[in-house]
Amino acid sequence: MTGWWRAEGNGVAVRVKVQPRAHRAGLGGIIPGPGGAAADGPRLRIAVTEAPEDGKASRAACIALAEALSVAPSAVQLLHGAAAREKTLQVAGDPAALGARLESLA
Repeated sequence: MTGWWRAEGNGVAVRVKVQPRAHRAGLGGIIPGPGGAAADGPRLRIAVTEAPEDGKASRAACIALAEALSVAPSAVQLLHGAAAREKTLQVAGDPAALGARLESLA
């Protein structure tokens, strides 16, 4: 994954950084990867009001991304990073259509 998202079979994988316990939930644009290194790749920032316990923040991030892309919440699932702020989310659907929507978020 060179950018912050990539097409995969029947959907897209999206790199995100989740900010739990935020005062205001929402998407915060594209940010550099951990440590600011280009090799780590950029991420989409998602702020959620939920605490990072029992997967609540991860699920809230999936729902926030689903709403931003106008897909059902069940179309978004966690691929990597269950216990970390840096996560990869999988969005099921047409990769071309999802890619265009993702680019509009940047």
